[in-house]
Amino acid sequence: MTVEADLFTLLKTVTTRVFPDFAPVTTTRPYCTYQQIGGEALTFIGREVPSKKNSEFQISVWADTRSSAQSLILAIESAMTLATVFQAKPLAAAVTDYDADVPVYGARQDFSVWSNR
Repeated sequence: MTVEADLFTLLKTVTTRVFPDFAPVTTTRPYCTYQQIGGEALTFIGREVPSKKNSEFQISVWADTRSSAQSLILAIESAMTLATVFQAKPLAAAVTDYDADVPVYGARQDFSVWSNR
């Protein structure tokens, strides 16, 4: 299984609506999106292909209230930290957001994830 598939499966244990990259505009809140935003590239002097890889994922949540968004991102942080299919750690605390045009509350957090290649 790929790290993306493992991440999707893990996030589905926290919320039923999970989407890579973006969610359709009509998606019922709360929901979660994720995207890979980089990672550490591994290369060895002997030119071996590593068995592990590092990815950085940004996970965003969207909800009707600030407290709901905050609760969901905290639950995701716990699930990521406790995951056994990969090793994840938050790179920083969650950042909250608000879009007055919709209106919708959000929170996002970046994670470093080590997984099998």
